[in-house]
Amino acid sequence: MKILDHLEEWLITFLMGAATLIVFVAVLHRYTAGYAIPGLQDWLLSINMTWAQELTIIMFVWMAKFGAAYGVRTGIHVGVDVFINRMGKDTRGKFIIFGMGAGALFTGIVAIMGATFVWDNGAHYAFFKAVGMNVEELIEGPTTPDLEWPTWIVYSAIPLGSGLMCFRFLQVLVGFIRTGELPHHDHGHVDGLEETIEEEKAQNTEFYSLQDNLHPDEDKPGNAPKNAGDRK
Repeated sequence: MKILDHLEEWLITFLMGAATLIVFVAVLHRYTAGYAIPGLQDWLLSINMTWAQELTIIMFVWMAKFGAAYGVRTGIHVGVDVFINRMGKDTRGKFIIFGMGAGALFTGIVAIMGATFVWDNGAHYAFFKAVGMNVEELIEGPTTPDLEWPTWIVYSAIPLGSGLMCFRFLQVLVGFIRTGELPHHDHGHVDGLEETIEEEKAQNTEFYSLQDNLHPDEDKPGNAPKNAGDRK
């Protein structure tokens, strides 16, 4: 399960970072190519960046689908639960179980219908061709305008993301039945920050001491305070 969690987070992080970088490079290329700089302008105009917009759209669609599954797992989805939280414990639990079950059912249906659509849109052609079967009577399927990728690869985000979201709903549902708790995300929490602060405090127990020559550390040998009679 931890491997799936990490893969989910790595995929979202990669898609977000890569899409941001591609947009930055495309905008920089567009504005830089507008300057009449000898040699540089001709070289920039020879670079085709028309695919950047299409690719970033695809990446953001995939990021949104898998990000939705991540939101179910971590409890960061926005929800109006004021009325439910004012109910009794048993009644509230029944409504939560119903909501999680409905979410799993809906996303499961979307995943099945999405998988059927992807299969009919050209995935069956690619699969049968890969295993060496006869594909003369099958439809290859459309491709994207700029990248010319098979559209079934792009649309695969629907069954994969919705299927993962369905699994996350079921995971949260089982966890709630066992423990009675839902995942809760603290928006003010930063991973690793609390551990860093605790380590710094452990290394420096004299947090408020003055570490200088005018205020020697009395705990160190040779720095014991002098008696009142010895002071001038």
